[in-house]
Amino acid sequence: MMEDFGLYLVMTNPKTGYADCAKAAVKAGVRIVQLRMKHSPREEIVAAARAVREATAGTDTLFIVNDDPSIAAEVGADGVHVGQDDMPVAEVREKYPSLAIVGLSTHNPEQARAAIAQRPDYIGCGPVWATPTKDIPDPTLGVETALAMAASVPFPAVCIGGIDADRLPALIRGGARSWAVVRAVCAADDPYAAILRLQSVAREAAR
Repeated sequence: MMEDFGLYLVMTNPKTGYADCAKAAVKAGVRIVQLRMKHSPREEIVAAARAVREATAGTDTLFIVNDDPSIAAEVGADGVHVGQDDMPVAEVREKYPSLAIVGLSTHNPEQARAAIAQRPDYIGCGPVWATPTKDIPDPTLGVETALAMAASVPFPAVCIGGIDADRLPALIRGGARSWAVVRAVCAADDPYAAILRLQSVAREAAR
């Protein structure tokens, strides 16, 4: 069973490119990076995934591909993250046994409770705050609901959606142990420095 992992980096259009962003995450000791390239051609996703796999291979940083277990398996990723409308968790495990980790997005308390029967390795709880990274965003949860969802499941739960260095302390003080960012790192000119700042903010808030 997975343990809580602190910062979970979702990489979408990083300013420095996917490989360099992944290298920054490895250098900073980030436990999990996810490649999320919505609407990109498959060959572009595969190429980026191979570069990220190369950057994370042999390190303590796990590599997850968003949505597509076939790409995740093809490039030798550690796992895949699926949404409510993607391939069910059990089917992913049956068809792609090489993927050790299957994560599942949840957007309300009902979906979080239903996830317990599916037994993913972790769930995402969000969006906590409004975020522009989704074409059709789900209703925002707020800190209290997101944390309640995280506490309701027997596996790690990652709070996601609009999280940055200013908002992170409210989650940490509320008990969040795993949390994901996208723009707070991907929009930075120096992703390594951005990651270190987030990690520092989390440590201070946890004191």
